[in-house]
Amino acid sequence: MIRVLLADDENLIRTALAALLALEEDLQVLAQAASGAEALAMARAHHPDVAVLNLQMPDRGGISVAAEMGTTSPDRAVVIVTGHGRAGHLKQALTAGVRGFLPKTVNAGVLTEVVRTVHRGGRYVDPQLAAEAISAGDSPLTPREADVLELGAGGAPVEEIAARAHLSPGTVRNYLSSAAAKLDAPTGTPP
Repeated sequence: MIRVLLADDENLIRTALAALLALEEDLQVLAQAASGAEALAMARAHHPDVAVLNLQMPDRGGISVAAEMGTTSPDRAVVIVTGHGRAGHLKQALTAGVRGFLPKTVNAGVLTEVVRTVHRGGRYVDPQLAAEAISAGDSPLTPREADVLELGAGGAPVEEIAARAHLSPGTVRNYLSSAAAKLDAPTGTPP
């Protein structure tokens, strides 16, 4: 039996994944978490074989959680699922010891096979995400800066970006300022 921990801040997605994985005879969902901190606590309490983590959670992202799990339980396999896969995320995830990286758009059959693959010591990276990572150069932005830029790409106000990213408006302004400086982009309003 492969013991699985699920962590996703979106309750509907997390509980749906748990229900789908529970249909498999060789998989057991031991615990569910709605945040990175809760995922770490559940991992310490339940000792899962595989942790399936959302890339972006309000308090700590899946990559940060995976890195910490790797220091405390190096045999635990980690799979990252994401709705926002970028080349920088994939590179950071692999550096943190993540064995699986896939978009939330995959079907349940792929996810279950990835869980089995990483449990056996293998790796799985979604082919489309891998191709994008290979063709994209290194980004000077941190994943969080890129996330904030993406959320604001349509001209959303800082308060809206902050609410969607689960950040304070001041933190959003800091990320936007830092990203603009790194990209040598103009700030403020045009003349």
